[in-house]
Amino acid sequence: MTSAAPITRLSVLDRSRTRRGEEPAQALRDTVAFAREAERLGYHRFWVSEHHGVPGVAGSAPTVLAAAVTAATTRIRVGTGGVMLPNHQPMVVAEQFGVLASLFPGRIDMGLGRSVGFTDGVRRALGREKDSADDFGAQLAELLGYFDGSQRAHPGVHARPAEGLRVPAFVLATGAGADLAADAGLPLVIAAARGEERMLAAIDRYRSRFRPSAQAAESYVVVSGTVAVAESADRARELLVPEAWSGAYSRTHGEFPPLEPAAEILARPMSPREQAAYEQSLKGHIAGTPGRAAAELAALVARSGADEFLVTTSTYDRAALLDSYRLLAEAVGQA
Repeated sequence: MTSAAPITRLSVLDRSRTRRGEEPAQALRDTVAFAREAERLGYHRFWVSEHHGVPGVAGSAPTVLAAAVTAATTRIRVGTGGVMLPNHQPMVVAEQFGVLASLFPGRIDMGLGRSVGFTDGVRRALGREKDSADDFGAQLAELLGYFDGSQRAHPGVHARPAEGLRVPAFVLATGAGADLAADAGLPLVIAAARGEERMLAAIDRYRSRFRPSAQAAESYVVVSGTVAVAESADRARELLVPEAWSGAYSRTHGEFPPLEPAAEILARPMSPREQAAYEQSLKGHIAGTPGRAAAELAALVARSGADEFLVTTSTYDRAALLDSYRLLAEAVGQA
């Protein structure tokens, strides 16, 4: 099945997942190589993430990694999914994106999230508290103000070279975060982390509450999620196994580990608690043959009215991962 035209814009979020037995440096190099392939396949954006102190994720400095990705590509938009604003001073974030946008004009996106460090130790190391995300609205306004010269939190202070540049900003959100995106007049990036019904309700609320801004005249919704594609349904579902086990392990052991081979995980005995967490981690994703996956994705886009879909798939087998993204791009008519 190949659509006559893409069902929607497709983009990529890569978290630079580490694999068992590999150094984090390999995961970062894989991300850069992945971006080149995503560009060849016609994906619209390539975003990288921010995680601190997580054994299974090498992507800890998204603006640094975004610079490497943009330098290695020529057309695809590059950005962050996202910079966790509560972890940083807004002026520093503005300066970093100002540098990126100056070096790569017209290609940089500024995806911004509300999360803080996952553990007390990481939060202390970052100089942040659990409630730091409560000030996200003010932090966001200050950050945007450094670009248009309107910030008043620190009179007379200017972020250079950001001031005067236009860098598209996106808010990564769940629940109440959608309201913050609407109030700021910014595009929304959202996933069904708490179930599709809650995601759709948040999207509806965002659209009805949206206030046009200098950044965006109309609401814009990016839905993110996992899409695993292979020549058989069983193989596609197998692609979900390494990430599902990693998520289950993190919930049952308190640590998010590197990815492991699917065959080893499927042969592993699990405790009842691990099994329940693992099965829960397998839910809510799109997985199947190219035609089936494209049809399910089209249905989700129709239900949500998404303007764009951000594919976030990770798995141990890197060749199979790249094949999945290729098959998806071909199935929806993007490649």
